Amino acid sequence: MQTTGKQSTVAEIIAAANQIILGKEPQIRLALTCLLARGHLLIEDLPGVGKTTLAHTLARLLGLQFSRIQFTSDMLPADVIGISIFDREHSEFRFLPGALFSQVLLADEINRATPKTQSALLEAMEERQVTTEGETRPLPEPFFVIATQNPSSQIGTFPLPESQLDRFLMRIELGYPDRDAERALLEGGGRREHLPELAACFSPDQLAPLQKQAAAVHASPALLDYLQTLIETTRQSPKFIHGLSPRAALALLAAARAWAFIDGRTMVLPEDVQAVLPGVACHRLRLINSASHARPEDITQLIRTLPLA
Repeated sequence: MQTTGKQSTVAEIIAAANQIILGKEPQIRLALTCLLARGHLLIEDLPGVGKTTLAHTLARLLGLQFSRIQFTSDMLPADVIGISIFDREHSEFRFLPGALFSQVLLADEINRATPKTQSALLEAMEERQVTTEGETRPLPEPFFVIATQNPSSQIGTFPLPESQLDRFLMRIELGYPDRDAERALLEGGGRREHLPELAACFSPDQLAPLQKQAAAVHASPALLDYLQTLIETTRQSPKFIHGLSPRAALALLAAARAWAFIDGRTMVLPEDVQAVLPGVACHRLRLINSASHARPEDITQLIRTLPLA
């Protein structure tokens, strides 16, 4: 398949993001895959490795409205959703939307907030709407949550419940930059000051057609057999407390289709499933011996036990 103009645009987004987030093209591709699959993204890593910068970069390149919430332990659900105030001039209550009403929401350090505040995002992420004071309010289209969290070993964090984690199509880690990328940072300074220079590669109304094209990438019966075998293996494995759910299987297929679309192909290959599986599965699987979440190497070992489709 030859690269189309829209795939060229996707390549331009990746190339431009690479100029800001140095040495992290696989993570940039995964983040873009998550967006094209209409999912939400969780980035877990140490402070200072570029989690927030990645979210800003994607929003600017995609031409999307962006807002950020810095989560803290004293934050309330109304700080996320919004509040109603009494308008004396019209003698009625008027709803003031919170930061949640944006196309890209950066939920920064989400696990520093209490479970009550974290739960304010549940309906929004699943239904793309919120219900407050008895009224249901739709969220903008597209609606994409990028949440960051610090490792649970750090002070002042509240673990995300399984129901909240399951709303994220993917979880990725950025990690430290390699030596060359870090040297470029040291010589050229931080990259965040270059964000205002980024030009949008297309407008928000062009994103929906891309998402539809990604969802239409063909998955053959043999590929679905392979995917089902992967899912069943997680359920039967003695390593995990529970296997992947049907919702996780749908997420895996959607992510694999988007990954293939970014590569300019019209059908999903087993390698596409393997590329996105750690991001889709690790935060949904817990190891039976430690109750900690699965690591990418656990998923790699699982993949090696299965024949290709």
